[in-house]
Amino acid sequence: MLRKGIFFTLLVSMTVLCYGQKPSIIGFSANAVDFNSSGVRSSKVDPGFSVMYWKGITKKIDFSLRYNGLFSDYTRKEDHNSDYINEFEGSLHARPVNDEHVFSPFISAGIGIGNYSGSWAPYAPLGGGLQFNLLGESYIFLQANYRVSLKKDYLDNNMFYSLGFTQTIGSPQVKREPAPLPPPPVVEVKDRDTDGDGIPDKDDKCPTVAGTAKYQGCPIPDTDGDGINDEEDKCPTVAGVAKYQGCPIPDRDGDGVNDEEDKCPDLAGDRTNNGCPIVKEEVKKRADYAASHIYFATASYTLLKKSNKGLDDMVALMKADAALHLSVDGHTDNTGKPEKNLLLSQKRADAVKRYLVSRGIEENRVVSTGYGQTNPVADNKTAAGRARNRRVELKLTY
Repeated sequence: MLRKGIFFTLLVSMTVLCYGQKPSIIGFSANAVDFNSSGVRSSKVDPGFSVMYWKGITKKIDFSLRYNGLFSDYTRKEDHNSDYINEFEGSLHARPVNDEHVFSPFISAGIGIGNYSGSWAPYAPLGGGLQFNLLGESYIFLQANYRVSLKKDYLDNNMFYSLGFTQTIGSPQVKREPAPLPPPPVVEVKDRDTDGDGIPDKDDKCPTVAGTAKYQGCPIPDTDGDGINDEEDKCPTVAGVAKYQGCPIPDRDGDGVNDEEDKCPDLAGDRTNNGCPIVKEEVKKRADYAASHIYFATASYTLLKKSNKGLDDMVALMKADAALHLSVDGHTDNTGKPEKNLLLSQKRADAVKRYLVSRGIEENRVVSTGYGQTNPVADNKTAAGRARNRRVELKLTY
């Protein structure tokens, strides 16, 4: 049995020295051994020390060798006295996690041999412990083993306790990053096409801007800079807009106000009047005179004949200038109900329109609107004020 134990210890030691994961570490520990489990002596814990060597087999399995020196007078032979015991051990340690963790518990099993009572006796240390990792360079071990005697005549089963410190004796573990891939070979291109337009740089007059072969590698030109290339621009030398195919917004009447802003696009007018002509003051006065001489029968919308002279003058004005349009606005005082006043004002305005149309003015050139009592120009509390509020206004526009 002794020879088998020694052989097993040596075999495992040689295997571990060949490869491993944990770097090689050496250290020492303070120990305590309790031989009292035999019952042959009084309760006493003997001190000791160890010199240790640890090495990784895999990421989670380590192997250790240790020499134990015990200061003890333990013996199973009455005729043999000694104050010091030598022991040698080889053990395997298995952990659930790898060395990178700070705290790693482990279990242990191994084979050992010691000199007791003048003779060598083997034993099997079984137990566990806790490993504390100090940055992968140092370790602290806390262990407790129950050591089973394999030669009962010289050794009893006993308990072994140890607190140790170790230090790496090689370079600390460093994760090796995979070597970077070599850069791709640089392929020399004799005819480069920098802008990707299919025209080699040597033939491309615009090598950094994609273009067409028609323009020797340059983009289609935009002479007027309006964002519409000359091939699609119907006014290539004058800046315009896409809506009009590169031409400016039209101005049909040539008054300097483009058609999209001109309220009279076919009639030259004034920019301050939205492109429409400004009605002359003389014409406005004739319209105001005609309006002030429109008369209706009392509480009615029937036009009186004395209104005809002024209205006929309006007909003459509008026939002389076919671009003129007329707004006929009817108003009342506040006598009576508002709803009836509104209706009355509308009918009076309509009566004026009918008269003008009957004299040959196009219907679409006259707009009639009744406002009732909503827009007074004088105080309705007096008779004079109410008379002024009962009115028809004539407004000429283009």
